[in-house]
Amino acid sequence: MSDSEEVGSKLHLCTWKGQQVFATWADYERNPLAGHTYRLCYTWTQVAMASGQDPLGGLAPRCLWLLGVVLLMDASARPANHSSARERAGNREEREILPPDHLNGVKLEMDGHLNRDFHQEVFLGKDTGGFEEDAEPRKSRRKLMVIFSNIKLVHVQSPRGLASQDSSARRVDVNTDGRVSAKEMQRWIMEKTAEHFQEAVAESKVHFRAVDPDGDGHVSWDEYKVKFLVSKGHNEKEVAKKLRNEEELQLDEETQEVLENLKDRWYQADSPPPDLLLTEEEFLSFLHPEHSRGMLKFMVKEIVRDLDQDGDKQLSLPEFISLPVGTVENQQGQDTDDGWVRDRKKEFEDLIDANHDGVVTMDELEDYMDPMNEYNALNEAKQMIAVADENQNQHLEPEEVLKYSEFFTGSKLMDYARNVHEEF
Repeated sequence: MSDSEEVGSKLHLCTWKGQQVFATWADYERNPLAGHTYRLCYTWTQVAMASGQDPLGGLAPRCLWLLGVVLLMDASARPANHSSARERAGNREEREILPPDHLNGVKLEMDGHLNRDFHQEVFLGKDTGGFEEDAEPRKSRRKLMVIFSNIKLVHVQSPRGLASQDSSARRVDVNTDGRVSAKEMQRWIMEKTAEHFQEAVAESKVHFRAVDPDGDGHVSWDEYKVKFLVSKGHNEKEVAKKLRNEEELQLDEETQEVLENLKDRWYQADSPPPDLLLTEEEFLSFLHPEHSRGMLKFMVKEIVRDLDQDGDKQLSLPEFISLPVGTVENQQGQDTDDGWVRDRKKEFEDLIDANHDGVVTMDELEDYMDPMNEYNALNEAKQMIAVADENQNQHLEPEEVLKYSEFFTGSKLMDYARNVHEEF
């Protein structure tokens, strides 16, 4: 039997007992798996019968065996694929109604870890495209220079292939003197943080509509609870009925713990007088505590509670830099822990401990975590400039931004710094 090969609009499957067997591409387009295997077995059986051969004594049994294998593979694969799709849909629904673990433009994560992407978030804002790992370095370099200076690309390629004007006029280097001051960087940080705020507001509106089924502009705790449990695989009607009848829900320990934490957070987002009904604005605070001073305080209390070892409701340096739970087993682990201590010590001493008394109060931590705090934005701007300011002139210049591009964008472009003037 020869290998299959394409002949015109037909597919030459094989030569069997001197006769060529074909199937048209139309057959293949109908069903590339089981349907085709059946169709081809049928065709081969017809050829065998036409030539006076026993269709079950030659090629046909092998085709039918192949059909069985493919059908078995197809049948066994189908539930897994459907299950995976349901799981992905469930995960997506759960992400939409749960407060996010990560808050863009906020210095600390919900668990008290440093936000490793903070500098990229406040430098790039929402516009992170073009700095992916597989992005072309030259294009990334040009985009970084456009962000740096008020130089604009006059002609850009639109998605439809037509020439258009780039309307972006706001750049880090406002006065176009070829360098960035701390004040200019501060203004830029505030603008990029505002972008993240606007994005969070837009997403929260969508999520609010998803958990407000009656559209009355308020979401009760029970309404939210039903949606959350549905995202965990529970039946919506059964859960709603049990809640109405005040019947006990059969929940695993982990789900129950998550619900209790969410209810605490729900209470905090519910502005006085408390009624356990969240408006759209309160729901935004529930998902994004950085949008509410009261919820920011709650987030700070949670972090202090987790890190405070002596119960004085403030953080000493040893408490703040305490290693995560776990044992260092090798040098790589030791290096990671050394980096953890070094980074948190610098953050504590340089930025969080405002009065440098060796202790961080809740008020200090709250000010530090407030993304719209202008004083903190200025301090952050000075820190960001200091990282790349090789000539020590308290300003950032194009060569320095490119050399330290990984700090600002997450992409390494230093090999191209010598060509920076090509972009001007």
